[in-house]
Amino acid sequence: MKRILLFLATNLAILVVLSISLRLLGVERLLDEQGIGLDYNALLIFAAVFGMGGAFMSLALSKWTAKRFTGAQVIEQPRNETERWLVETVQRQARQAGIGMPEVAIYDSPDMNAFATGMRRDNALVAVSTGLLQGMNRDEVEAVLAHEVSHIANGDMVTLALIQGVINTFVIFLSRVIGHLVDRVVFKTERGHGPAFWITAIIAEIVLAVLASMIVMWFSRQREFRADAGGARLAGREKMIAALERLKQSVNQPHLPDQLAAFGISGSIGHGIKRLFMSHPPLEERIAALRAAA
Repeated sequence: MKRILLFLATNLAILVVLSISLRLLGVERLLDEQGIGLDYNALLIFAAVFGMGGAFMSLALSKWTAKRFTGAQVIEQPRNETERWLVETVQRQARQAGIGMPEVAIYDSPDMNAFATGMRRDNALVAVSTGLLQGMNRDEVEAVLAHEVSHIANGDMVTLALIQGVINTFVIFLSRVIGHLVDRVVFKTERGHGPAFWITAIIAEIVLAVLASMIVMWFSRQREFRADAGGARLAGREKMIAALERLKQSVNQPHLPDQLAAFGISGSIGHGIKRLFMSHPPLEERIAALRAAA
């Protein structure tokens, strides 16, 4: 629920900022203020610039954001045998997967988790928690690393940003169309836009964003199955299953920031309608998929 509320608040803030920017910059001429028409082509271009631009700007900053939010420390020079093993394992897996060597980092957290992020396949970041290093054996950690390397090799971060950008575009576009229609048809505003336009657009933005997020989360769940399969190819199917089984036994819920939750190896547990907003499938389903693939 906290994640959903944060999502709603973020989208509301984006709409308010966009609305103020439109007025200050005079971009409201995108809407035909002389009659009841609407310049759909211009509005779609505007929505695409903001929708796609915001998604890819977030992706471009993803490595910096991840390090800042988690406090992840990149291993520049291994200080001990564990760090040396981590770097060598990721290096070997990256070579097998045909990608450039990612940065390898460790962040302090009690939960067993890891994540990968970055804008390019050849310049990504793989980070593991201290809880994962303490709670898993080497074979299981190797499988988790392989899972994250597979995310990078599959281009999941870019694809997710692309999907999010397309969805953002249509949310911005449709919310303004709905606001325009309500303002003109229901409240009979003939010139410019009255308060009904802005209020309706904000409400429509929130509702459409929540519905659209289900599509993004569905894709996120599918990519977890693909990353598990990739991890099984790089590290071995039994190691991948053992790592997921170990995650099931973890008593700590994931503590990744909401901005990075979709990129972790493990997600929160949800049932009913909450399942539609889950970034990860249940671990039982992931384990069953790996066993069935054998």
